[in-house]
Amino acid sequence: MVCMATLYNYIDAQLIEVRNIDLLEKTRRRAIRNHLAKHKRLIGRSIEDRPKCANSRCEFGHFGIDTVVGKRNGRESVILTLNERQSHCEFMCLIDGKDADSVNCALREITNEYGDIIRTVTADNGTEFTKLNDILTDIYYAHPYRSCDRATNEAHNRIIRRDIPKGTSLDALAPDDVRQVKNRINHLPQRILGYKTPEEVFYSELKRTRHHLSCQTITN
Repeated sequence: MVCMATLYNYIDAQLIEVRNIDLLEKTRRRAIRNHLAKHKRLIGRSIEDRPKCANSRCEFGHFGIDTVVGKRNGRESVILTLNERQSHCEFMCLIDGKDADSVNCALREITNEYGDIIRTVTADNGTEFTKLNDILTDIYYAHPYRSCDRATNEAHNRIIRRDIPKGTSLDALAPDDVRQVKNRINHLPQRILGYKTPEEVFYSELKRTRHHLSCQTITN
């Protein structure tokens, strides 16, 4: 008796009168190939240069940014997400498309209200994030093809997909629909936060941070 792998090798070498097309299961399976991703250059400062306090979440004001695409893979409305790493609080807004100008337009509105407490923002290497430096200064970029660098964004995107499944056309959504999803995430108690909600922790830290900044201003 020969093993199964040997039989497959015999078939591939045409040593027996059986062809791969005769094997119903084999023709359906994808061959496993060792694949190295093409090198993709970082479009800005690497996440490796990001402050350690951002990595450990011990300091408030460090954010991750991402986009959630719909049915036409970004060639329609997309959802911009901005997640504060310590509180896990999520900002979400519907934007016109997956491009740098649309991202910056929405980000400008957010920074008008919260720009004083934003210390760093971490993004992936998508083209929609190439102009973040027009709005903010401390921008860092994750390693290409390494989603674990942005684990919080990925986890929150999976929660968003419960309400907005893949393949849903985001052109059919209204800003109110996105706001409801955002509120559901931010009002969900989390064990990592001592069963407080992200919104509770965010606004508590926001108040504390702004008080500290105002005291520094008075002192100076």
